[in-house]
Amino acid sequence: MNITDVDDKTIRESQKNKKTLKEFTGFYCRAFIKDLNELNVKLPEIMPRATEHIKEMAELAKTLLKKGFAYKTGDGSVYFKIAKFPRYGELAKIDKQGLKPNIEGRLNAEDEYSKEELNDFVLWKAWKPSDGRVFWQTDLGKGRPGWHLECSAMSMKYLGSHFDIHSGGVDLIFPHHTNEIAQSEAVVGQKFVNYWLHNAHLIVEGQKMSKSFGNFYTLKNIKERKLNPLLLRLILLKTHYRQTLDFSFANFEEAKAIALKFLNFLIELDFVQNKEKNNVKIESLIAACRKKFEAALDDDLNISLAMTALFDFLNEINNRMKSLNVNQIKKIKQFIFEIDSVLGFMEPIYRQYQGKMNKLLENKAVKSLLAGRTESRKNKDYQTADKIRQKLAKKGIVINDTEKGYNARLTDIL
Repeated sequence: MNITDVDDKTIRESQKNKKTLKEFTGFYCRAFIKDLNELNVKLPEIMPRATEHIKEMAELAKTLLKKGFAYKTGDGSVYFKIAKFPRYGELAKIDKQGLKPNIEGRLNAEDEYSKEELNDFVLWKAWKPSDGRVFWQTDLGKGRPGWHLECSAMSMKYLGSHFDIHSGGVDLIFPHHTNEIAQSEAVVGQKFVNYWLHNAHLIVEGQKMSKSFGNFYTLKNIKERKLNPLLLRLILLKTHYRQTLDFSFANFEEAKAIALKFLNFLIELDFVQNKEKNNVKIESLIAACRKKFEAALDDDLNISLAMTALFDFLNEINNRMKSLNVNQIKKIKQFIFEIDSVLGFMEPIYRQYQGKMNKLLENKAVKSLLAGRTESRKNKDYQTADKIRQKLAKKGIVINDTEKGYNARLTDIL
C-alpha cells in the first residue's frame, strides 16, 4: 500500500496550516494507521511513501523520455505523450474519438481533469514559487513528481514490472489508473496488471458523505457513540466491494446481531465439558464449510455467499451441540479462528468478551457472591441462591445452572 504524501492538495493544505509537508502528512498517516489497527486491518508488509522514492520516479520519467513516450516543456516539466500509446484508455473504456483532443495543449496541467479532456499528463512538475520549499533536485531539474508517476514507481519497485492485483476506488479508474497503465507499460513493454479491483463508494443515508451535509464521520465519531469499531468493520465487510454502501447508524444494529450470533456460538462452545465419543463427523462438516467459504471468496470476493456458508455451519453445529465432546469443540474453534484470519471480527470480539468476563470474575465481591451461591445450592437453600443470582445480574453476570455446576456469561455482551 503506497502513501502518496506529495501532490497539489497536500502542498496547498500544508501551507495553509503553516506546517512542513512532512509534518502535515505525518499527522494523517499516523491517524490512518491508528484507525486501521482499531479496525483490525492487517497492515501491508510494505507501506512506501512517495517522498522517499523520488529517485525511482525520476529514473522512470527519464526512461520514458529516452523511449520517446515523454517530452519536456519550456518550464522544465515532463509530460507523457498519450498519442504514442495506442492502448490508452482501455481500462476506462474510453472512446478516444469521442473525447475532446488536447494533445500537448494540456487544458489542465494539474493531476485532476475531466473525462472529456484527453490530455497529456504530467510526470514531473518543474518547481514554481507556489510550491515553496517542496522540491527535489534531480537530473530532471528542480521539481517534484506527478501523482500518477508516484504509484507506478513504488509498485514496480516492490512488486515488479508485472503483478496480479491492483485495487483502488472507482474514481481512480480515470485518469489515475489509466495513466498508471500507460506510463508503466510504455517503460516495460508488457502488461502491467492482471486484475483491477475497484471498490464502489460509501454514501450516508442516500447522500454523498460531506462536511457541508453534516454527515461526515470518522472512526473517532463512532467511538464517541460508544460503538465498537469492530462492528464498523463488519458493516464495511459484509457489503460487496463493488456495491455502493449506504451507511447509517441503524447498520450497527444489524452488525451487532451478526456479531452476537458468532460470539454466543463461541461462548456456548466453551461451556461444553462432555468427553464421550459420538458419531458426529466434525472433520467432514468443517471441510465442507471451508470449501464453500473459499469458493465464494474465489468468486470475486462474494462475501454474501461466504457468510451464508458460515451461518449454515453454525446451525449444523448448534443442532449437534449436546452431542459434541471437548476434542470436537477444539477443532471447531480452531476452524472459526482460521476463517476469522480473513474476516477479522470474531476472535477479537471474543477476546474482548473474555477480558471483560475475567475481570469481573476476579472482582472480590463477585467471587464472594459466587462462592456464597454455590454453598447455598449445596445446602439446598434455593431462596438465598436466587437472591444472589439477582445480585450478580445487577453486576452484569447471568448464571445458568447445569448438572455439573453453572455457566456464567455477561449481560452486556457487546
